[in-house]
Amino acid sequence: MSRWKWIPAMLASALAGGAVAYTYASLNQSGISKLENAMDLIEDGYLEPVDRSKLIDGAIEGMLRSLEDPYTTYMDQEEAKAFYESINASFEGIGATMEEIDGRIVVVAPIKGSPAEAAGVKPGDQVIKVGDKSLEGMKVHEAVLLIRGKKGTTADLTIVRDGKEVKLSIVRDTIPLETVYAELREDGVGVIRISSFAETTSEEYLKEAKRLLSEGMKGLVLDLRQNPGGLTDTAEEVAETLVPDGEPIVQFKRRGHPAEVSRSDYNDIGLGELPVVVLIDAGSASAAEIVAGALQQSAGVRLVGEKSFGKGTAQLSQPFQDGSNMKYTVAEWLTPNGNTINKSGLTPDVPVSLPSYASLPIVESDLVMKENEFSGEIKTVQTMLKAVGFDPGREDGFFDANTTKAVRDYQASKKLESTGIATGETTRVLIEDVRALIQANDTQLEKAAELVKEQMK
Repeated sequence: MSRWKWIPAMLASALAGGAVAYTYASLNQSGISKLENAMDLIEDGYLEPVDRSKLIDGAIEGMLRSLEDPYTTYMDQEEAKAFYESINASFEGIGATMEEIDGRIVVVAPIKGSPAEAAGVKPGDQVIKVGDKSLEGMKVHEAVLLIRGKKGTTADLTIVRDGKEVKLSIVRDTIPLETVYAELREDGVGVIRISSFAETTSEEYLKEAKRLLSEGMKGLVLDLRQNPGGLTDTAEEVAETLVPDGEPIVQFKRRGHPAEVSRSDYNDIGLGELPVVVLIDAGSASAAEIVAGALQQSAGVRLVGEKSFGKGTAQLSQPFQDGSNMKYTVAEWLTPNGNTINKSGLTPDVPVSLPSYASLPIVESDLVMKENEFSGEIKTVQTMLKAVGFDPGREDGFFDANTTKAVRDYQASKKLESTGIATGETTRVLIEDVRALIQANDTQLEKAAELVKEQMK
């Protein structure tokens, strides 16, 4: 690994009391004087009393905003604490990673098993309100603080998906940073899913990989779907179990410097001889893309699924003595072949989409849908009914007599009151059945497993 591995992890060591060694260019004297003069004028002459610390915070925020980089942000003490918790410990909230993209607060990916995932939150959803408070003009960390809250309380979100506003009420819960999930299929294919790259991920991954090997794993599917990234040193440690010794994992390109190549210090735990396939999708970002790109270009591993998110920059987190923090972009990272993926993503070798019902819009359970009505929500319900075996005969959004019959038949099969009206418990149970169907018909995973089995000895 190169020394760049510690850059995204610097926040953790610094907040824990470790020293941060970094050289900063100072402002020239005229620049400092101008800032001081402006603060003095405001403190002495502004109509109302002012808080000097707020002026300083505002000056830093203004400098960073002028860079027009969504990944360069200033965090006050509360925001910095929340950011630190999100990569190092459990926290209470809805469990979704978000970024600021073109001034919008956008979901990168929901965390596996989280309330956000259960509510149907998807990558690309734009969050525009929390309760009655608009997120317009907010930094992502400000939005996250609004969305987080105590376990058992409700986050009322307004999101935009496919141009439509949808309201979601999500009950907050404890979100543990258990980031690795593994199972051995009956066909001998092991599946390891990494939901994010936190401080404990490498340790979890090594433990689960060794367990699957001891149980007779003959091939591996590494599932990086819905993985928004995290710490690059952890990501590199995962890649080093599969990328041959000395081969490049990632390159970092700083302003005015040649690209620095981070190479594999191969960790032979027994995976090197196995056939491997990596799963990616639009929720695979940052450190997840580093791993996928390294395995594709330096280990000959095929990528299956959909194009990844496309976050190809690296940030440095600089804590201040008062507990606040400044996170700013210091480098662009490149794949082993020297290609940038920023804003373009990684293209899978084998493109595979999930069934169409896997990306349906959200339907609010308290919405009442009945015969002779027409709406986009009815169209979604018709598609869901067809998916679970109760075909209404149309999927155009018009609630006709056949749709009423399909709803009644479905309600009867679930021992619900057979009203023919789609609302409440009927809608909730239908959504749950479709989610179970998606899990049971994971076309991307099945294709990846098929490719692995073709190479298994």
